[in-house]
Amino acid sequence: MINILIIHGPNLHLLGKREKGIYGTTDLKTINKKLGVLAKRLKIKIDFFQSNHEGEIVDTIGKAEKTYDAIVINPAAYTHTSVAIRDAVSAINIPVVEVHLSNIYSREEFRRKSLISAVAEGTICGFGVSSYALGLEAAVDLCKKG
Repeated sequence: MINILIIHGPNLHLLGKREKGIYGTTDLKTINKKLGVLAKRLKIKIDFFQSNHEGEIVDTIGKAEKTYDAIVINPAAYTHTSVAIRDAVSAINIPVVEVHLSNIYSREEFRRKSLISAVAEGTICGFGVSSYALGLEAAVDLCKKG
């Protein structure tokens, strides 16, 4: 069975409360529930990890290939600043799909550059909660292609 790790970066535990005009009104628990339903439909296993701490995210990515077939990551603010997360993604031998709720390319100039995109298999952004579902489906397809 395909096993995928969903990583939620900093401040995503505040979804549904913060900047609703940008990130929507859906909270992280609801996103995870929706992904759980999708995982059952796809007949895969998923686990979730959320952290506000860069080192914890790096450690989790580094250990992931022992247990998981792919990662779907929303690095959130670390998208634009974390060479460490980029290097961790680059170092592992499983597919990584980057997702964002908002369209980072239509936001402030500093948010338009992703350090992660160049080392991820692909990036999905701007579709709200659907970005996660599309990212999960893409990760499953990558796993099936081997």
